[in-house]
Amino acid sequence: MSPVLAGVLQLLALIAALALAYVPLGDYMAKVYSSDKHWRVEKWIYKGIGANPNTEMRWPAYLRGVLAFSAVGVLFLYLLQRLQGHLPGSLGFAAIDPDQAFNTAASFVSNTNWQSYYGEQAMGHVVQTGGLAVQNFVSAAVGIAVAVALVRGFSRSRTGELGNFWADLVRGTIRILLPISVIAAIVLVACGAIQNFSGIHSVGQFMGGSQQWNGGAVASQEAIKEVGTNGGGYFNANSAHPFENPTPFSNLFEIFLLLVIPFALTRTFGRMAGSLKQGYAILATMATIWLGFIALMMWTEFAHHGPAFQIAGGAMEGKENRIGVGASSIFAVSTTLTSTGAVDSFHSSFTGLGGGITILGMQLGEIAPGGTGSGLYGMLIMAVIAVFIAGLMVGRTPEYLGKKIGTREIKFAACYILITPALVLVFTAAAMALPTPGHSMTNSGAHGFSEILYAYTSGANNNGSAFAGLNADTQWFNSTIGIAMLLGRFLPMVFVLALAGSLAEQKPVPATAGTLRTEKPLFTGLLVGAILIITGLTYFPALALGPLAEGLAS
Repeated sequence: MSPVLAGVLQLLALIAALALAYVPLGDYMAKVYSSDKHWRVEKWIYKGIGANPNTEMRWPAYLRGVLAFSAVGVLFLYLLQRLQGHLPGSLGFAAIDPDQAFNTAASFVSNTNWQSYYGEQAMGHVVQTGGLAVQNFVSAAVGIAVAVALVRGFSRSRTGELGNFWADLVRGTIRILLPISVIAAIVLVACGAIQNFSGIHSVGQFMGGSQQWNGGAVASQEAIKEVGTNGGGYFNANSAHPFENPTPFSNLFEIFLLLVIPFALTRTFGRMAGSLKQGYAILATMATIWLGFIALMMWTEFAHHGPAFQIAGGAMEGKENRIGVGASSIFAVSTTLTSTGAVDSFHSSFTGLGGGITILGMQLGEIAPGGTGSGLYGMLIMAVIAVFIAGLMVGRTPEYLGKKIGTREIKFAACYILITPALVLVFTAAAMALPTPGHSMTNSGAHGFSEILYAYTSGANNNGSAFAGLNADTQWFNSTIGIAMLLGRFLPMVFVLALAGSLAEQKPVPATAGTLRTEKPLFTGLLVGAILIITGLTYFPALALGPLAEGLAS
Protein backbone atom coordinates (compact mmCIF):
# COMPACT_ATOMS: atom_id res chain seq x y z
CA MET A 1 0.00 0.00 0.00
CA SER A 2 1.36 3.42 -0.95
CA PRO A 3 1.93 6.01 1.81
CA VAL A 4 -0.56 8.36 0.12
CA LEU A 5 -3.31 5.74 0.06
CA ALA A 6 -2.60 4.82 3.69
CA GLY A 7 -2.98 8.46 4.71
CA VAL A 8 -6.25 8.83 2.80
CA LEU A 9 -7.69 5.65 4.32
CA GLN A 10 -6.78 6.83 7.82
CA LEU A 11 -8.49 10.15 7.11
CA LEU A 12 -11.64 8.37 5.95
CA ALA A 13 -11.64 6.16 9.06
CA LEU A 14 -11.26 9.25 11.22
CA ILE A 15 -14.17 11.02 9.50
CA ALA A 16 -16.36 7.94 9.96
CA ALA A 17 -15.56 7.75 13.68
CA LEU A 18 -16.27 11.45 14.17
CA ALA A 19 -19.56 11.11 12.28
CA LEU A 20 -20.66 8.22 14.51
CA ALA A 21 -19.93 10.21 17.68
CA TYR A 22 -21.37 13.53 16.46
CA VAL A 23 -25.08 13.13 17.21
CA PRO A 24 -24.99 11.21 20.53
CA LEU A 25 -22.20 13.30 22.04
CA GLY A 26 -23.61 16.61 20.81
CA ASP A 27 -27.08 15.83 22.12
CA TYR A 28 -25.67 14.57 25.42
CA MET A 29 -23.72 17.80 25.98
CA ALA A 30 -26.82 19.86 25.21
CA LYS A 31 -28.72 17.83 27.79
CA VAL A 32 -25.94 18.32 30.36
CA TYR A 33 -26.03 22.09 30.09
CA SER A 34 -29.83 22.32 29.88
CA SER A 35 -30.67 20.09 32.85
CA ASP A 36 -31.85 21.60 36.15
CA LYS A 37 -30.87 18.53 38.17
CA HIS A 38 -27.59 18.05 40.04
CA TRP A 39 -25.74 14.83 40.72
CA ARG A 40 -24.93 14.02 44.32
CA VAL A 41 -21.19 14.38 43.79
CA GLU A 42 -21.83 17.78 42.20
CA LYS A 43 -23.82 18.90 45.24
CA TRP A 44 -20.87 17.97 47.45
CA ILE A 45 -18.57 20.09 45.30
CA TYR A 46 -20.95 23.07 45.36
CA LYS A 47 -21.18 22.79 49.11
CA GLY A 48 -17.41 22.59 49.43
CA ILE A 49 -16.79 25.73 47.38
CA GLY A 50 -19.79 27.59 48.76
CA ALA A 51 -21.54 28.05 45.42
CA ASN A 52 -25.27 28.07 44.70
CA PRO A 53 -25.63 26.33 41.32
CA ASN A 54 -29.22 27.52 40.86
CA THR A 55 -28.35 31.22 40.88
CA GLU A 56 -28.43 32.77 37.40
CA MET A 57 -25.54 35.10 36.55
CA ARG A 58 -25.38 38.12 34.30
CA TRP A 59 -22.25 38.40 32.19
CA PRO A 60 -20.14 40.47 34.66
CA ALA A 61 -20.76 37.91 37.42
CA TYR A 62 -20.08 35.02 35.04
CA LEU A 63 -16.82 36.68 33.99
CA ARG A 64 -15.78 37.26 37.59
CA GLY A 65 -16.24 33.56 38.23
CA VAL A 66 -14.06 32.66 35.23
CA LEU A 67 -11.29 35.09 36.19
CA ALA A 68 -11.34 34.33 39.93
CA PHE A 69 -11.21 30.57 39.39
CA SER A 70 -8.41 30.89 36.83
CA ALA A 71 -6.39 33.27 39.02
CA VAL A 72 -6.53 30.78 41.89
CA GLY A 73 -5.42 28.06 39.47
CA VAL A 74 -2.39 30.09 38.35
CA LEU A 75 -1.37 30.80 41.94
CA PHE A 76 -1.84 27.18 43.08
CA LEU A 77 0.11 25.70 40.17
CA TYR A 78 2.90 28.27 40.55
CA LEU A 79 3.32 27.47 44.25
CA LEU A 80 3.17 23.72 43.59
CA GLN A 81 6.11 24.01 41.20
CA ARG A 82 8.10 26.30 43.48
CA LEU A 83 7.64 23.85 46.38
CA GLN A 84 8.30 20.70 44.34
CA GLY A 85 11.62 19.98 46.05
CA HIS A 86 9.85 19.67 49.41
CA LEU A 87 6.95 17.48 48.23
CA PRO A 88 6.79 13.66 48.25
CA GLY A 89 6.66 11.82 44.94
CA SER A 90 8.76 14.44 43.18
CA LEU A 91 11.43 11.97 41.99
CA GLY A 92 14.16 14.12 43.49
CA PHE A 93 13.54 17.02 41.12
CA ALA A 94 14.24 20.49 42.45
CA ALA A 95 11.88 23.45 42.53
CA ILE A 96 11.13 25.07 39.19
CA ASP A 97 12.71 28.47 38.56
CA PRO A 98 10.33 31.44 39.07
CA ASP A 99 10.09 32.51 35.41
CA GLN A 100 9.51 28.97 34.20
CA ALA A 101 7.01 28.27 37.00
CA PHE A 102 5.05 31.37 35.96
CA ASN A 103 5.15 30.34 32.32
CA THR A 104 3.95 26.81 33.07
CA ALA A 105 1.20 27.97 35.44
CA ALA A 106 -0.07 30.47 32.87
CA SER A 107 0.22 27.83 30.17
CA PHE A 108 -1.85 25.09 31.77
CA VAL A 109 -4.50 27.37 33.30
CA SER A 110 -5.03 29.07 29.94
CA ASN A 111 -5.46 25.69 28.20
CA THR A 112 -2.30 26.39 26.19
CA ASN A 113 0.09 23.80 27.64
CA TRP A 114 3.17 25.38 26.14
CA GLN A 115 6.24 23.74 27.70
CA SER A 116 9.70 25.28 27.95
CA TYR A 117 11.02 22.31 29.96
CA TYR A 118 11.69 18.60 29.53
CA GLY A 119 8.75 16.94 31.28
CA GLU A 120 10.59 13.78 32.25
CA GLN A 121 13.54 15.77 33.62
CA ALA A 122 11.74 18.51 35.53
CA MET A 123 8.29 17.52 36.87
CA GLY A 124 7.62 14.81 39.45
CA HIS A 125 4.44 12.83 39.98
CA VAL A 126 2.85 15.39 42.31
CA VAL A 127 3.17 18.31 39.90
CA GLN A 128 2.31 16.20 36.84
CA THR A 129 -0.77 14.54 38.33
CA GLY A 130 -1.93 16.88 41.10
CA GLY A 131 -1.19 20.07 39.19
CA LEU A 132 -0.94 19.77 35.42
CA ALA A 133 -3.49 16.98 34.91
CA VAL A 134 -6.06 18.77 37.09
CA GLN A 135 -5.70 21.94 35.04
CA ASN A 136 -6.12 19.88 31.88
CA PHE A 137 -9.64 19.09 33.08
CA VAL A 138 -10.77 22.39 34.52
CA SER A 139 -9.24 24.70 31.89
CA ALA A 140 -11.08 22.74 29.20
CA ALA A 141 -14.30 22.90 31.23
CA VAL A 142 -13.91 26.70 31.49
CA GLY A 143 -13.73 26.95 27.69
CA ILE A 144 -16.89 24.90 27.21
CA ALA A 145 -18.68 26.94 29.90
CA VAL A 146 -17.93 30.23 28.10
CA ALA A 147 -19.11 28.76 24.78
CA VAL A 148 -22.34 27.57 26.39
CA ALA A 149 -22.86 31.03 27.90
CA LEU A 150 -22.60 32.57 24.41
CA VAL A 151 -25.07 30.03 23.02
CA ARG A 152 -27.49 30.96 25.80
CA GLY A 153 -27.04 34.58 24.79
CA PHE A 154 -28.36 33.71 21.34
CA SER A 155 -31.17 31.47 22.60
CA ARG A 156 -32.48 33.64 25.47
CA SER A 157 -34.34 36.94 25.22
CA ARG A 158 -35.21 39.90 27.43
CA THR A 159 -32.79 38.77 30.13
CA GLY A 160 -29.11 39.28 30.76
CA GLU A 161 -28.74 35.96 32.55
CA LEU A 162 -26.33 33.43 31.05
CA GLY A 163 -26.52 30.55 33.51
CA ASN A 164 -24.24 29.72 36.42
CA PHE A 165 -20.50 29.46 35.86
CA TRP A 166 -19.87 27.10 38.76
CA ALA A 167 -22.57 24.69 37.62
CA ASP A 168 -21.29 24.77 34.03
CA LEU A 169 -17.70 24.22 35.21
CA VAL A 170 -18.53 21.26 37.45
CA ARG A 171 -20.88 19.61 34.95
CA GLY A 172 -18.39 19.91 32.12
CA THR A 173 -15.72 18.26 34.24
CA ILE A 174 -17.78 15.55 35.94
CA ARG A 175 -20.28 14.61 33.24
CA ILE A 176 -18.30 15.11 30.03
CA LEU A 177 -14.52 15.29 30.32
CA LEU A 178 -14.00 12.77 33.12
CA PRO A 179 -16.03 9.86 31.67
CA ILE A 180 -14.56 10.24 28.18
CA SER A 181 -11.04 10.47 29.60
CA VAL A 182 -11.44 7.33 31.70
CA ILE A 183 -12.51 5.32 28.66
CA ALA A 184 -9.77 6.89 26.51
CA ALA A 185 -7.09 6.11 29.11
CA ILE A 186 -8.11 2.45 29.20
CA VAL A 187 -7.87 2.26 25.40
CA LEU A 188 -4.42 3.88 25.47
CA VAL A 189 -3.19 1.47 28.14
CA ALA A 190 -4.44 -1.40 25.97
CA CYS A 191 -2.42 0.09 23.10
CA GLY A 192 0.74 0.11 25.21
CA ALA A 193 0.85 3.54 26.87
CA ILE A 194 2.24 3.36 30.40
CA GLN A 195 0.27 4.11 33.58
CA ASN A 196 2.20 3.87 36.84
CA PHE A 197 3.99 5.83 39.53
CA SER A 198 7.41 4.26 39.16
CA GLY A 199 10.65 6.09 39.77
CA ILE A 200 13.59 6.79 37.48
CA HIS A 201 15.15 3.83 35.67
CA SER A 202 18.46 3.56 33.83
CA VAL A 203 18.04 1.90 30.44
CA GLY A 204 21.16 0.44 28.81
CA GLN A 205 24.50 2.03 28.11
CA PHE A 206 24.82 4.65 25.41
CA MET A 207 28.14 6.29 24.51
CA GLY A 208 29.62 5.65 27.94
CA GLY A 209 26.51 6.64 29.92
CA SER A 210 23.05 5.31 30.72
CA GLN A 211 19.77 6.65 29.40
CA GLN A 212 17.20 7.38 32.09
CA TRP A 213 13.42 7.13 31.91
CA ASN A 214 10.84 7.72 34.59
CA GLY A 215 7.33 6.34 34.65
CA GLY A 216 4.13 8.14 35.50
CA ALA A 217 0.37 8.29 35.04
CA VAL A 218 0.92 8.86 31.34
CA ALA A 219 -2.14 7.25 29.75
CA SER A 220 -4.59 9.16 31.95
CA GLN A 221 -2.85 12.46 31.29
CA GLU A 222 -2.58 11.69 27.58
CA ALA A 223 -6.32 11.07 27.47
CA ILE A 224 -7.37 14.42 28.97
CA LYS A 225 -4.55 16.15 27.11
CA GLU A 226 -6.29 15.24 23.85
CA VAL A 227 -9.95 15.25 24.99
CA GLY A 228 -9.56 18.70 26.52
CA THR A 229 -7.46 20.02 23.60
CA ASN A 230 -4.65 20.75 26.04
CA GLY A 231 -1.52 19.30 24.45
CA GLY A 232 1.11 19.24 27.20
CA GLY A 233 3.21 16.11 26.99
CA TYR A 234 4.36 14.01 29.92
CA PHE A 235 7.60 13.58 27.98
CA ASN A 236 9.47 16.16 25.95
CA ALA A 237 8.82 14.25 22.72
CA ASN A 238 5.09 14.61 23.41
CA SER A 239 2.86 12.35 21.31
CA ALA A 240 5.86 11.22 19.29
CA HIS A 241 7.07 9.34 22.39
CA PRO A 242 6.16 5.62 22.36
CA PHE A 243 5.15 5.74 26.03
CA GLU A 244 2.46 8.30 25.11
CA ASN A 245 1.59 7.16 21.59
CA PRO A 246 2.77 3.59 20.98
CA THR A 247 1.09 2.52 17.73
CA PRO A 248 -0.48 3.82 14.51
CA PHE A 249 -3.90 2.98 15.99
CA SER A 250 -3.24 4.99 19.17
CA ASN A 251 -2.09 7.87 16.94
CA LEU A 252 -5.36 7.87 15.01
CA PHE A 253 -7.32 7.45 18.26
CA GLU A 254 -5.61 10.51 19.75
CA ILE A 255 -6.51 12.58 16.70
CA PHE A 256 -10.11 11.44 17.15
CA LEU A 257 -10.04 12.48 20.82
CA LEU A 258 -8.80 16.00 20.14
CA LEU A 259 -11.44 16.59 17.46
CA VAL A 260 -14.54 14.87 18.82
CA ILE A 261 -15.75 17.43 21.38
CA PRO A 262 -15.05 20.57 19.26
CA PHE A 263 -16.93 19.13 16.30
CA ALA A 264 -19.77 17.74 18.46
CA LEU A 265 -20.27 21.12 20.13
CA THR A 266 -21.76 22.40 16.87
CA ARG A 267 -24.57 19.88 17.40
CA THR A 268 -24.89 21.12 20.98
CA PHE A 269 -25.12 24.67 19.66
CA GLY A 270 -27.84 23.75 17.17
CA ARG A 271 -29.82 21.85 19.79
CA MET A 272 -29.64 24.64 22.39
CA ALA A 273 -30.31 27.37 19.81
CA GLY A 274 -33.41 25.54 18.60
CA SER A 275 -32.17 24.96 15.05
CA LEU A 276 -30.03 21.96 14.16
CA LYS A 277 -29.51 23.43 10.68
CA GLN A 278 -27.62 26.36 12.23
CA GLY A 279 -25.32 23.86 13.91
CA TYR A 280 -24.79 22.03 10.63
CA ALA A 281 -23.81 25.31 8.93
CA ILE A 282 -21.12 25.93 11.54
CA LEU A 283 -20.01 22.28 11.27
CA ALA A 284 -19.75 22.59 7.49
CA THR A 285 -17.57 25.68 7.85
CA MET A 286 -15.24 23.96 10.29
CA ALA A 287 -15.05 20.77 8.24
CA THR A 288 -14.37 22.63 4.97
CA ILE A 289 -11.37 24.44 6.45
CA TRP A 290 -10.09 21.33 8.25
CA LEU A 291 -10.25 19.12 5.16
CA GLY A 292 -8.78 21.84 2.97
CA PHE A 293 -5.80 22.24 5.28
CA ILE A 294 -5.24 18.47 5.44
CA ALA A 295 -5.26 18.27 1.63
CA LEU A 296 -2.71 21.09 1.40
CA MET A 297 -0.52 19.58 4.10
CA MET A 298 -0.49 16.14 2.50
CA TRP A 299 0.34 17.69 -0.84
CA THR A 300 3.31 19.62 0.54
CA GLU A 301 4.64 16.73 2.62
CA PHE A 302 4.22 14.03 -0.05
CA ALA A 303 5.66 16.18 -2.85
CA HIS A 304 8.73 14.46 -4.30
CA HIS A 305 11.29 17.20 -4.75
CA GLY A 306 14.50 15.23 -4.99
CA PRO A 307 15.72 11.65 -4.51
CA ALA A 308 15.61 11.71 -0.69
CA PHE A 309 11.87 12.41 -0.63
CA GLN A 310 11.29 9.83 -3.35
CA ILE A 311 13.09 7.09 -1.44
CA ALA A 312 11.31 7.93 1.83
CA GLY A 313 7.91 8.34 0.18
CA GLY A 314 7.61 11.93 1.42
CA ALA A 315 9.22 14.42 3.79
CA MET A 316 10.12 11.99 6.61
CA GLU A 317 12.52 14.21 8.55
CA GLY A 318 11.14 14.80 12.04
CA LYS A 319 8.43 12.14 11.63
CA GLU A 320 8.11 8.72 13.24
CA ASN A 321 8.42 5.71 10.93
CA ARG A 322 5.60 3.92 12.74
CA ILE A 323 3.25 6.84 12.02
CA GLY A 324 4.29 8.00 8.56
CA VAL A 325 3.76 11.15 6.51
CA GLY A 326 -0.01 10.87 6.05
CA ALA A 327 -0.94 10.40 9.70
CA SER A 328 1.62 13.01 10.77
CA SER A 329 0.06 15.50 8.37
CA ILE A 330 -3.43 14.82 9.74
CA PHE A 331 -2.18 15.18 13.30
CA ALA A 332 -0.28 18.40 12.56
CA VAL A 333 -3.29 20.07 10.94
CA SER A 334 -5.73 18.85 13.59
CA THR A 335 -3.56 19.93 16.50
CA THR A 336 -2.96 23.43 15.10
CA LEU A 337 -6.54 23.99 13.96
CA THR A 338 -7.60 23.10 17.49
CA SER A 339 -5.98 24.53 20.61
CA THR A 340 -4.40 21.17 21.41
CA GLY A 341 -0.72 21.67 20.74
CA ALA A 342 0.16 17.98 21.00
CA VAL A 343 2.58 16.83 18.30
CA ASP A 344 3.49 13.43 16.88
CA SER A 345 6.14 14.97 14.63
CA PHE A 346 8.25 18.10 14.74
CA HIS A 347 6.81 20.95 12.75
CA SER A 348 10.18 22.64 12.29
CA SER A 349 11.20 19.69 10.10
CA PHE A 350 8.17 19.97 7.83
CA THR A 351 8.64 21.49 4.41
CA GLY A 352 8.68 25.28 4.33
CA LEU A 353 5.07 25.50 3.13
CA GLY A 354 4.02 22.67 5.46
CA GLY A 355 5.34 24.59 8.45
CA GLY A 356 3.49 27.64 7.19
CA ILE A 357 0.23 25.67 7.13
CA THR A 358 0.62 24.84 10.82
CA ILE A 359 1.23 28.52 11.63
CA LEU A 360 -1.72 29.67 9.53
CA GLY A 361 -3.97 27.11 11.21
CA MET A 362 -3.32 28.73 14.56
CA GLN A 363 -3.61 32.23 13.13
CA LEU A 364 -7.14 31.50 11.93
CA GLY A 365 -8.01 31.58 15.63
CA GLU A 366 -8.14 27.78 15.97
CA ILE A 367 -11.78 27.63 15.00
CA ALA A 368 -11.85 24.66 12.63
CA PRO A 369 -12.93 23.01 14.84
CA GLY A 370 -10.92 24.80 17.53
CA GLY A 371 -10.52 24.02 21.20
CA THR A 372 -13.06 22.63 23.63
CA GLY A 373 -15.46 25.54 23.74
CA SER A 374 -13.05 28.15 22.41
CA GLY A 375 -13.46 26.83 18.88
CA LEU A 376 -17.24 27.20 18.99
CA TYR A 377 -17.32 30.68 20.47
CA GLY A 378 -14.52 31.79 18.13
CA MET A 379 -16.48 30.54 15.11
CA LEU A 380 -19.67 32.20 16.34
CA ILE A 381 -17.79 35.49 16.65
CA MET A 382 -16.67 35.08 13.03
CA ALA A 383 -20.28 34.31 12.08
CA VAL A 384 -21.30 37.62 13.61
CA ILE A 385 -18.60 39.36 11.55
CA ALA A 386 -19.74 37.57 8.38
CA VAL A 387 -23.37 38.55 8.98
CA PHE A 388 -22.26 42.15 9.49
CA ILE A 389 -20.33 42.11 6.21
CA ALA A 390 -23.37 40.69 4.41
CA GLY A 391 -25.54 43.41 5.95
CA LEU A 392 -23.20 46.08 4.60
CA MET A 393 -23.45 44.55 1.14
CA VAL A 394 -27.24 44.67 0.97
CA GLY A 395 -27.77 47.79 3.06
CA ARG A 396 -29.81 46.34 5.95
CA THR A 397 -29.31 45.77 9.65
CA PRO A 398 -27.53 42.41 10.10
CA GLU A 399 -29.24 39.70 12.11
CA TYR A 400 -28.05 36.33 13.40
CA LEU A 401 -30.33 33.76 15.02
CA GLY A 402 -33.05 36.36 15.41
CA LYS A 403 -30.77 38.90 17.15
CA LYS A 404 -29.79 42.23 15.64
CA ILE A 405 -26.05 42.82 15.29
CA GLY A 406 -25.81 46.50 16.15
CA THR A 407 -22.98 48.85 16.99
CA ARG A 408 -22.45 47.42 20.44
CA GLU A 409 -22.32 43.81 19.29
CA ILE A 410 -19.98 44.45 16.39
CA LYS A 411 -17.58 46.38 18.66
CA PHE A 412 -17.36 43.37 20.96
CA ALA A 413 -16.75 41.06 17.99
CA ALA A 414 -14.15 43.41 16.48
CA CYS A 415 -12.24 43.67 19.75
CA TYR A 416 -12.25 39.88 19.98
CA ILE A 417 -10.63 39.36 16.58
CA LEU A 418 -8.03 42.13 17.09
CA ILE A 419 -6.59 40.98 20.42
CA THR A 420 -4.69 37.88 19.35
CA PRO A 421 -3.07 39.32 16.19
CA ALA A 422 -1.92 42.32 18.20
CA LEU A 423 -0.26 40.07 20.78
CA VAL A 424 1.39 37.87 18.15
CA LEU A 425 2.74 40.65 15.95
CA VAL A 426 3.87 43.01 18.72
CA PHE A 427 5.74 40.32 20.67
CA THR A 428 7.26 38.86 17.50
CA ALA A 429 8.47 42.29 16.40
CA ALA A 430 9.95 42.97 19.83
CA ALA A 431 11.75 39.62 19.91
CA MET A 432 13.25 40.22 16.46
CA ALA A 433 14.25 43.81 17.25
CA LEU A 434 15.97 43.13 20.57
CA PRO A 435 19.40 41.44 20.61
CA THR A 436 18.89 38.91 23.42
CA PRO A 437 15.85 36.92 22.16
CA GLY A 438 17.59 36.28 18.85
CA HIS A 439 20.25 34.24 20.63
CA SER A 440 17.65 31.53 21.25
CA MET A 441 17.18 30.88 17.53
CA THR A 442 18.84 27.74 16.20
CA ASN A 443 18.35 28.80 12.60
CA SER A 444 18.85 32.11 10.83
CA GLY A 445 16.96 33.65 7.96
CA ALA A 446 13.34 32.83 7.13
CA HIS A 447 13.28 29.61 9.16
CA GLY A 448 14.61 31.38 12.24
CA PHE A 449 11.93 34.03 11.91
CA SER A 450 9.34 31.26 11.63
CA GLU A 451 10.54 29.87 14.96
CA ILE A 452 9.80 33.18 16.71
CA LEU A 453 6.53 33.76 14.85
CA TYR A 454 5.36 30.23 15.64
CA ALA A 455 6.17 30.60 19.35
CA TYR A 456 4.07 33.72 19.87
CA THR A 457 1.33 32.49 17.54
CA SER A 458 1.14 29.30 19.58
CA GLY A 459 1.13 31.14 22.91
CA ALA A 460 -1.33 33.92 22.11
CA ASN A 461 -3.74 31.52 20.40
CA ASN A 462 -3.51 29.09 23.33
CA ASN A 463 -2.24 26.26 21.15
CA GLY A 464 0.94 25.25 22.96
CA SER A 465 2.78 23.35 20.25
CA ALA A 466 6.36 24.34 19.48
CA PHE A 467 8.11 24.68 16.14
CA ALA A 468 11.25 23.16 17.71
CA GLY A 469 14.65 24.71 17.27
CA LEU A 470 13.91 27.67 19.57
CA ASN A 471 15.35 27.71 23.09
CA ALA A 472 12.31 29.15 24.86
CA ASP A 473 13.59 28.51 28.39
CA THR A 474 14.86 32.04 28.95
CA GLN A 475 13.53 34.81 31.13
CA TRP A 476 12.44 36.75 28.04
CA PHE A 477 10.44 33.97 26.41
CA ASN A 478 9.08 32.51 29.65
CA SER A 479 7.79 35.93 30.68
CA THR A 480 6.52 37.28 27.35
CA ILE A 481 4.94 34.03 26.16
CA GLY A 482 3.37 33.62 29.61
CA ILE A 483 1.82 37.09 29.33
CA ALA A 484 0.68 36.38 25.77
CA MET A 485 -1.01 33.16 26.91
CA LEU A 486 -2.94 34.81 29.72
CA LEU A 487 -4.02 37.83 27.68
CA GLY A 488 -4.79 35.66 24.64
CA ARG A 489 -7.06 33.44 26.73
CA PHE A 490 -8.93 35.76 29.05
CA LEU A 491 -9.23 39.09 27.20
CA PRO A 492 -11.24 37.44 24.37
CA MET A 493 -13.48 35.82 26.99
CA VAL A 494 -14.35 39.29 28.28
CA PHE A 495 -15.77 40.27 24.89
CA VAL A 496 -17.43 36.88 24.32
CA LEU A 497 -19.35 37.14 27.58
CA ALA A 498 -20.13 40.83 27.04
CA LEU A 499 -21.54 39.94 23.61
CA ALA A 500 -23.53 37.08 25.14
CA GLY A 501 -25.05 39.41 27.72
CA SER A 502 -25.95 41.99 25.08
CA LEU A 503 -27.63 39.37 22.90
CA ALA A 504 -29.54 37.84 25.81
CA GLU A 505 -31.07 41.24 26.62
CA GLN A 506 -32.53 41.64 23.12
CA LYS A 507 -35.99 40.83 21.95
CA PRO A 508 -35.92 38.37 19.02
CA VAL A 509 -36.82 39.81 15.64
CA PRO A 510 -38.85 37.72 13.19
CA ALA A 511 -37.25 36.60 9.97
CA THR A 512 -38.35 38.38 6.81
CA ALA A 513 -37.77 37.94 3.10
CA GLY A 514 -34.63 40.06 3.39
CA THR A 515 -33.11 38.09 6.28
CA LEU A 516 -29.86 36.31 5.44
CA ARG A 517 -30.45 32.55 5.70
CA THR A 518 -27.50 31.57 7.90
CA GLU A 519 -28.28 27.85 7.70
CA LYS A 520 -27.69 27.73 3.92
CA PRO A 521 -24.52 26.77 2.00
CA LEU A 522 -24.25 30.38 0.75
CA PHE A 523 -23.60 31.56 4.30
CA THR A 524 -21.10 28.77 4.87
CA GLY A 525 -19.16 29.96 1.84
CA LEU A 526 -19.36 33.56 3.03
CA LEU A 527 -18.10 32.53 6.47
CA VAL A 528 -15.17 30.55 5.09
CA GLY A 529 -14.24 33.46 2.85
CA ALA A 530 -14.47 36.00 5.67
CA ILE A 531 -12.23 33.88 7.90
CA LEU A 532 -9.55 33.41 5.25
CA ILE A 533 -9.60 37.02 4.05
CA ILE A 534 -9.45 38.55 7.54
CA THR A 535 -6.62 36.23 8.58
CA GLY A 536 -4.76 36.75 5.33
CA LEU A 537 -4.92 40.53 5.52
CA THR A 538 -3.73 40.43 9.12
CA TYR A 539 -0.84 37.98 8.91
CA PHE A 540 0.29 37.86 5.27
CA PRO A 541 3.30 40.21 5.73
CA ALA A 542 4.59 38.13 8.63
CA LEU A 543 4.01 34.86 6.79
CA ALA A 544 5.79 36.25 3.74
CA LEU A 545 8.91 36.88 5.82
CA GLY A 546 8.94 33.37 7.25
CA PRO A 547 7.35 30.19 5.87
CA LEU A 548 6.35 31.60 2.48
CA ALA A 549 9.88 32.87 1.81
CA GLU A 550 11.34 29.53 2.88
CA GLY A 551 8.83 27.48 0.93
CA LEU A 552 9.21 29.43 -2.31
CA ALA A 553 13.01 29.32 -2.06
CA SER A 554 13.15 25.53 -1.66
